[in-house]
Amino acid sequence: MTPAERYRLILCRHLPEGSVEWVYQYLARHRVHLHITRRRRSKLGDYRRPYPGHDFHEISINGDLNRYLFLWVFLHEAAHLETHLLHPLAQPHGHEWQAGFARLLREHRQAFPPEVQPLLERYTARLPLPRTPGRQIEAALRLHDPGRSPDAPPPTLDSLPAGSRFRLATQPGLLFLSVEKRRTRWLCRCLDNGRLYTVRGDAEVQPGA
Repeated sequence: MTPAERYRLILCRHLPEGSVEWVYQYLARHRVHLHITRRRRSKLGDYRRPYPGHDFHEISINGDLNRYLFLWVFLHEAAHLETHLLHPLAQPHGHEWQAGFARLLREHRQAFPPEVQPLLERYTARLPLPRTPGRQIEAALRLHDPGRSPDAPPPTLDSLPAGSRFRLATQPGLLFLSVEKRRTRWLCRCLDNGRLYTVRGDAEVQPGA
Protein backbone atom coordinates (compact mmCIF):
# COMPACT_ATOMS: atom_id res chain seq x y z
CA MET A 1 0.00 0.00 0.00
CA THR A 2 1.42 3.39 -1.00
CA PRO A 3 1.55 6.36 1.40
CA ALA A 4 -1.21 8.05 -0.62
CA GLU A 5 -3.42 4.96 -0.30
CA ARG A 6 -2.81 4.82 3.46
CA TYR A 7 -3.68 8.51 3.78
CA ARG A 8 -6.91 8.03 1.83
CA LEU A 9 -7.77 5.06 4.02
CA ILE A 10 -7.41 7.22 7.14
CA LEU A 11 -9.64 9.88 5.61
CA CYS A 12 -12.23 7.21 4.75
CA ARG A 13 -12.57 6.46 8.46
CA HIS A 14 -13.45 10.06 9.29
CA LEU A 15 -15.29 11.56 6.29
CA PRO A 16 -18.42 10.89 4.22
CA GLU A 17 -17.45 8.73 1.26
CA GLY A 18 -18.12 11.39 -1.37
CA SER A 19 -15.80 13.97 0.19
CA VAL A 20 -12.68 11.85 0.76
CA GLU A 21 -10.96 12.52 -2.56
CA TRP A 22 -11.72 16.25 -2.48
CA VAL A 23 -10.25 16.58 1.02
CA TYR A 24 -7.18 14.55 0.02
CA GLN A 25 -6.53 16.78 -2.99
CA TYR A 26 -7.21 19.92 -0.94
CA LEU A 27 -4.63 18.94 1.69
CA ALA A 28 -2.05 18.19 -1.00
CA ARG A 29 -2.72 21.35 -3.01
CA HIS A 30 -2.40 23.68 -0.02
CA ARG A 31 0.37 21.73 1.74
CA VAL A 32 -1.72 21.14 4.85
CA HIS A 33 -0.70 18.91 7.73
CA LEU A 34 -3.92 17.36 9.09
CA HIS A 35 -3.79 16.22 12.71
CA ILE A 36 -6.58 13.97 13.99
CA THR A 37 -6.45 14.42 17.75
CA ARG A 38 -7.98 13.01 20.86
CA ARG A 39 -11.14 14.62 22.18
CA ARG A 40 -10.53 18.17 23.41
CA ARG A 41 -12.91 19.93 25.77
CA SER A 42 -12.29 23.42 24.51
CA LYS A 43 -12.66 22.98 20.74
CA LEU A 44 -13.57 20.65 17.90
CA GLY A 45 -10.75 21.79 15.61
CA ASP A 46 -8.36 24.61 14.80
CA TYR A 47 -6.22 26.11 12.05
CA ARG A 48 -2.63 27.33 12.34
CA ARG A 49 -0.99 29.40 9.64
CA PRO A 50 2.62 28.99 8.49
CA TYR A 51 5.36 30.89 10.27
CA PRO A 52 9.15 31.23 9.80
CA GLY A 53 10.72 27.80 9.94
CA HIS A 54 7.29 26.14 9.68
CA ASP A 55 6.20 26.68 6.10
CA PHE A 56 2.99 24.64 6.00
CA HIS A 57 -0.60 25.02 7.14
CA GLU A 58 -1.95 22.92 10.00
CA ILE A 59 -5.51 21.80 10.64
CA SER A 60 -6.38 19.70 13.67
CA ILE A 61 -9.75 18.01 14.22
CA ASN A 62 -11.00 15.89 17.11
CA GLY A 63 -10.96 12.24 16.10
CA ASP A 64 -14.12 11.32 18.05
CA LEU A 65 -16.44 13.27 15.72
CA ASN A 66 -18.82 11.43 13.42
CA ARG A 67 -18.18 11.68 9.66
CA TYR A 68 -20.57 14.56 8.99
CA LEU A 69 -19.44 16.65 11.94
CA PHE A 70 -15.82 15.98 10.97
CA LEU A 71 -16.53 17.39 7.49
CA TRP A 72 -18.36 20.39 8.99
CA VAL A 73 -15.33 21.21 11.17
CA PHE A 74 -12.89 20.61 8.31
CA LEU A 75 -14.73 23.11 6.10
CA HIS A 76 -14.78 25.60 8.98
CA GLU A 77 -11.00 25.36 9.32
CA ALA A 78 -10.44 25.33 5.55
CA ALA A 79 -12.30 28.65 5.43
CA HIS A 80 -9.76 30.00 7.94
CA LEU A 81 -6.93 28.82 5.70
CA GLU A 82 -8.40 30.47 2.61
CA THR A 83 -9.14 33.67 4.50
CA HIS A 84 -5.50 33.81 5.58
CA LEU A 85 -4.34 33.37 1.98
CA LEU A 86 -6.69 35.97 0.49
CA HIS A 87 -7.18 38.41 3.37
CA PRO A 88 -4.32 37.97 5.87
CA LEU A 89 -5.44 40.93 8.00
CA ALA A 90 -9.10 39.87 8.27
CA GLN A 91 -10.75 39.09 11.61
CA PRO A 92 -10.89 35.35 12.49
CA HIS A 93 -14.67 35.06 12.00
CA GLY A 94 -15.25 38.26 10.08
CA HIS A 95 -17.05 38.85 6.80
CA GLU A 96 -14.30 37.28 4.68
CA TRP A 97 -14.26 34.06 6.70
CA GLN A 98 -18.05 33.85 6.75
CA ALA A 99 -18.22 34.26 2.98
CA GLY A 100 -15.62 31.52 2.51
CA PHE A 101 -17.30 29.12 4.93
CA ALA A 102 -20.69 29.69 3.29
CA ARG A 103 -19.21 29.00 -0.15
CA LEU A 104 -17.56 25.76 0.97
CA LEU A 105 -20.77 24.57 2.63
CA ARG A 106 -22.77 25.28 -0.52
CA GLU A 107 -20.22 23.39 -2.63
CA HIS A 108 -20.37 20.35 -0.33
CA ARG A 109 -24.01 20.44 0.76
CA GLN A 110 -24.76 17.11 -0.94
CA ALA A 111 -22.19 15.35 1.28
CA PHE A 112 -24.35 16.02 4.36
CA PRO A 113 -27.46 14.07 5.42
CA PRO A 114 -30.64 14.97 3.47
CA GLU A 115 -32.44 16.29 6.56
CA VAL A 116 -29.62 18.78 7.21
CA GLN A 117 -29.43 20.19 3.70
CA PRO A 118 -32.40 22.60 4.07
CA LEU A 119 -30.75 23.99 7.21
CA LEU A 120 -27.48 24.43 5.30
CA GLU A 121 -29.33 26.27 2.54
CA ARG A 122 -30.91 28.65 5.05
CA TYR A 123 -27.65 29.08 6.97
CA THR A 124 -25.66 30.10 3.87
CA ALA A 125 -28.36 32.20 2.18
CA ARG A 126 -26.98 35.54 3.35
CA LEU A 127 -24.32 37.19 5.47
CA PRO A 128 -23.65 37.54 8.31
CA LEU A 129 -24.14 33.85 8.99
CA PRO A 130 -27.04 33.43 11.46
CA ARG A 131 -26.13 31.76 14.74
CA THR A 132 -29.29 29.76 15.39
CA PRO A 133 -29.26 27.69 12.17
CA GLY A 134 -25.56 27.04 12.69
CA ARG A 135 -26.24 25.62 16.16
CA GLN A 136 -29.16 23.61 14.81
CA ILE A 137 -26.91 22.10 12.14
CA GLU A 138 -24.30 21.00 14.70
CA ALA A 139 -27.03 19.50 16.91
CA ALA A 140 -28.55 17.67 13.91
CA LEU A 141 -25.16 16.31 12.86
CA ARG A 142 -24.57 14.95 16.37
CA LEU A 143 -27.63 12.72 15.93
CA HIS A 144 -25.42 10.68 13.59
CA ASP A 145 -22.95 9.74 16.34
CA PRO A 146 -22.21 5.97 16.24
CA GLY A 147 -24.63 3.88 18.30
CA ARG A 148 -27.28 6.56 18.44
CA SER A 149 -30.62 6.03 16.77
CA PRO A 150 -31.52 8.92 14.41
CA ASP A 151 -35.11 8.64 15.69
CA ALA A 152 -34.16 9.03 19.35
CA PRO A 153 -34.92 12.51 20.70
CA PRO A 154 -31.86 14.33 22.03
CA PRO A 155 -31.68 14.50 25.84
CA THR A 156 -32.50 17.80 27.52
CA LEU A 157 -31.17 19.31 30.71
CA ASP A 158 -34.51 18.61 32.44
CA SER A 159 -33.99 14.88 31.78
CA LEU A 160 -30.83 14.80 33.92
CA PRO A 161 -30.70 14.78 37.73
CA ALA A 162 -29.17 17.66 39.68
CA GLY A 163 -25.41 17.30 39.95
CA SER A 164 -25.03 15.97 36.40
CA ARG A 165 -22.16 16.91 34.14
CA PHE A 166 -23.11 17.84 30.60
CA ARG A 167 -22.22 19.78 27.48
CA LEU A 168 -24.66 21.93 25.58
CA ALA A 169 -25.37 20.70 22.07
CA THR A 170 -24.92 24.28 20.87
CA GLN A 171 -21.68 24.84 22.83
CA PRO A 172 -19.84 21.51 23.09
CA GLY A 173 -16.52 23.07 24.00
CA LEU A 174 -17.59 23.78 27.62
CA LEU A 175 -18.36 21.33 30.42
CA PHE A 176 -21.12 22.21 32.91
CA LEU A 177 -22.44 20.92 36.23
CA SER A 178 -26.15 21.34 37.01
CA VAL A 179 -26.60 22.82 40.51
CA GLU A 180 -30.32 23.42 41.08
CA LYS A 181 -33.62 23.87 39.21
CA ARG A 182 -35.15 27.35 39.12
CA ARG A 183 -38.61 27.20 37.53
CA THR A 184 -37.88 26.74 33.80
CA ARG A 185 -34.11 27.17 34.08
CA TRP A 186 -31.22 25.49 35.85
CA LEU A 187 -28.41 27.17 37.74
CA CYS A 188 -25.24 25.60 36.33
CA ARG A 189 -21.54 25.98 36.95
CA CYS A 190 -19.12 25.93 34.03
CA LEU A 191 -16.28 23.63 35.07
CA ASP A 192 -13.92 25.22 32.55
CA ASN A 193 -14.09 28.78 33.85
CA GLY A 194 -15.88 28.48 37.23
CA ARG A 195 -18.69 30.87 36.30
CA LEU A 196 -22.38 30.38 37.07
CA TYR A 197 -24.96 30.38 34.28
CA THR A 198 -28.70 29.81 33.99
CA VAL A 199 -29.62 27.31 31.27
CA ARG A 200 -33.07 26.51 29.93
CA GLY A 201 -34.39 23.13 31.01
CA ASP A 202 -35.36 22.20 27.46
CA ALA A 203 -31.82 22.85 26.14
CA GLU A 204 -30.38 19.87 24.25
CA VAL A 205 -27.36 18.40 26.07
CA GLN A 206 -24.67 15.73 25.84
CA PRO A 207 -24.50 13.99 29.23
CA GLY A 208 -21.19 13.05 30.79
CA ALA A 209 -17.65 14.43 31.01
